[in-house]
Amino acid sequence: MSGQELLMLGVSQVAYCRTVMQDGTEMVAIHAADGTPMAIAEDEASALNAILEHEMVPALLQ
Repeated sequence: MSGQELLMLGVSQVAYCRTVMQDGTEMVAIHAADGTPMAIAEDEASALNAILEHEMVPALLQ
């Protein structure tokens, strides 16, 4: 397995959220494991539900 293949493991299965400002409103951005933006949700609960509905694993960032 190449280094690039190793980096791509989990990209389609793991997602994380972070707070962002969009048009002056605090929203929650959902990102793939590699940092690729996937979606915007109104709140953390909605973001978590979206991740789980797509059969992905939410990652906790500290």
